[in-house]
Amino acid sequence: MFLFVGAVAFTIIACGDKKNDIPEWEWPSPTPTPTPEPDDDVVKPRFVWIDAASNFHDYANDKAKIESDMAKVAQVGFTDIVVDVRPTCGDVLFRTTHTEQVTKLASWAGGQGYHWEERTAEWDYLDAFIEAGHKVGLRVHAGFNTMVAGVSNSLGQLGMAFRDTKYRSWVTVLNTANGLESAMYASSGAKFLNPANDEAMEFLCDLLKDLAAYDNLDGIVLDRCRYDNFMSDFSDVTRAKFEKHLGKTITNWPADVMASGTTTLPSKLSDVQYEWLEFRVKTIHDFMEKASAAVKSVNPKISFGAYVGGWYTTYYEVGVNWASPRFSVVNAYPKWATADYKNYGYADHLDLLIIGAYAGVNNIYGDNEWSVEGFCKQAYNKVMRECTVVGGPDVGNGTGWENGGKDAEVVKSVDAAINACDGYFIFDLIHIKKYDYWNALERGIGQYLRSAQK
Repeated sequence: MFLFVGAVAFTIIACGDKKNDIPEWEWPSPTPTPTPEPDDDVVKPRFVWIDAASNFHDYANDKAKIESDMAKVAQVGFTDIVVDVRPTCGDVLFRTTHTEQVTKLASWAGGQGYHWEERTAEWDYLDAFIEAGHKVGLRVHAGFNTMVAGVSNSLGQLGMAFRDTKYRSWVTVLNTANGLESAMYASSGAKFLNPANDEAMEFLCDLLKDLAAYDNLDGIVLDRCRYDNFMSDFSDVTRAKFEKHLGKTITNWPADVMASGTTTLPSKLSDVQYEWLEFRVKTIHDFMEKASAAVKSVNPKISFGAYVGGWYTTYYEVGVNWASPRFSVVNAYPKWATADYKNYGYADHLDLLIIGAYAGVNNIYGDNEWSVEGFCKQAYNKVMRECTVVGGPDVGNGTGWENGGKDAEVVKSVDAAINACDGYFIFDLIHIKKYDYWNALERGIGQYLRSAQK
């Protein structure tokens, strides 16, 4: 992800559990007009994310562990899981003929230090989560890292772009201080695709169609559906498309757009730079529209969603406008938004938006960004009821979370997030297990459920 989830007397076993006599949240359909506010007695969904690499030690070869952990997830009151089935290497953990299966991932779990975790099992990874999740009443969403094609780290290199020159040609070109260079030769990390490359985007849509064809899969959530950073993409493909968007030729490329090595917004933008920021969000918007159509063409009933960071005020850096197209961005952020920037808000193409409300442990409550509650409030207001919005903390990284022992803050995070938007989200399951936050989550969710019954 950019930046990068007291016991109660009852257990949520299935959606709409009659034992508690509370109807479950119904997903709003994407619509250009506001949907009605939910009734006060509607129980909101609670999501936990399951990163592929971090959890690979437990799940790569062990169906029994998947089953036991999903039972625990449901027991403490979660309603939904997002299981990562396309990690940053670009290969997959679901059925497709378009790329290879994941056979190893770099993991720090399992007490072995940072190491390669191998997968030798032949059973279907995603099917195992669907079966185990549905058995205990969880909805199952497939997490899909989108604009990625490989990863390099201290252990080595892995994935599509390191295996095949065709994929390597799709990787983004960075405008570095040393000039234009492929991200393949940049520092370690995920190797991002160029969102303006039509062939690469068709490839991703083909993968999404195969994913949508899974029997009983409840949803798909796109992660990393964005540019890598402010320095990307400056390829010839992007130049041609930007010049078409602009309606004129750029004489001095890329300097007339951004000076080499620029990583933050200039203090004053030129007309071309305003248009550049607009072009980038249009590019991501147009892909999101195509991706949604591709998924719905296979399964019109499946939930289609995205994960984004809640820091909207700087999300132009990665070329994403996740707000409603009815939200006037230029009025709120005239420093970097054009009048047409709002047209490329993509919330109306989603059923679900997951907000990373990744504030520190001392910033649970608040109204503005960089508090858990504030991230969720701000996102809810910007999305304007186009889709369901859920948000919450990363309880393994960030200020104060990194060493565990924050049970009270976990309880508060449920209250802060779930009452500020349409539901709760937590990253990641491995952190819940590592720091034993099960009881804290059961307390927090239990408090919410009791208040919903009143």
